[in-house]
Amino acid sequence: MNNAGITSGQSPPGAESPHGVARLRELLAAASGRLRRFLIWQVWERMLEIEFVDRSVALAGKAFVSFFPLVIVVAAFMPAGVRTSIFSTLTHRLGLEGAALSTAKEAFSSADDVRRATGALGLILTFFFASSFTAAVQRVYLRAWRRAPSGAVSAYARGMAWLAAMLGYMAVLGALRGRMGNGVGIGVFVVAALAMATGLWWFTAWFLLLGQVRWRVLLPTGVITGVALSVYALSASIWMPDVVTSNQAQFGFFGVALALTTWFSGAAICILVGACAGPVLAEDTGWVGALIRGSDPGLLASGAAPSLPAPTRTLRLRDAFRQAEDPTIANAEGSTPSPDDEPPATWREEV
Repeated sequence: MNNAGITSGQSPPGAESPHGVARLRELLAAASGRLRRFLIWQVWERMLEIEFVDRSVALAGKAFVSFFPLVIVVAAFMPAGVRTSIFSTLTHRLGLEGAALSTAKEAFSSADDVRRATGALGLILTFFFASSFTAAVQRVYLRAWRRAPSGAVSAYARGMAWLAAMLGYMAVLGALRGRMGNGVGIGVFVVAALAMATGLWWFTAWFLLLGQVRWRVLLPTGVITGVALSVYALSASIWMPDVVTSNQAQFGFFGVALALTTWFSGAAICILVGACAGPVLAEDTGWVGALIRGSDPGLLASGAAPSLPAPTRTLRLRDAFRQAEDPTIANAEGSTPSPDDEPPATWREEV
């Protein structure tokens, strides 16, 4: 019966399925090609390229264990007015209120105890320890712009200089908040805060990229990062108090630490988005890129080495996580890939 059915011209079940699968693949490929023309999709691909999940976790962790203590220690050595300004900026950015705010006040009010426990040598060592955070931020910018890594000495020197600039920014912003943060002055303060945040992250991108990328093309990075972090800090005043209160009730002081880590994780995503959007917008072949680059079509400063090559394969969601079993990553870390593994891509090299 089955043989007769086949010979009479009837197609066996599933005979047309390969054609359907091929057609579906064509449609998906066409849709993917159209998506890749959108700038927002290109930003997403750049975030996959720098393994943004792994980078955001690293930034958040290092910010909590190195940058946050640095602020407390350095503020203890500052005059009372500067210490108060730094405290104001920190607590408003973190959205701390209630018991969490009282805990933070205790840390800043015990300046004499901190100075006695730290000393001058301890202060210097704190800067060196906190440079692990600045090194993580620098790696984000270098990977996003496909730049080669810098030397260890240069990274430490620039890292400590950037930390000093960040502390100065916090002190000035806190002082402005105290002078303008009431009544009509709130609007002036908001505008000034956005301008300062943009300037800080514009400078950050240029400084940590070793001055190898033109100032002009880094402006979008400064604007996007500054605005994103400002909006994020404003939103934290709404949800952060509840997170701190619930975590503290459940876990005690450790719950406050978890809440702070949560905040730093979101801030890290804002930095990553700004870092990845900058090169994508600057490299755009349309009017957006032309406006950003200006009369000079180049992105790099005079004398800068060429950028590293782009990825050689299609990126997937798993690339957001740094997977040691990936041969391209394992090879970059010193492992020997098997003969069957795909050739390592230079864009995967750890910086």
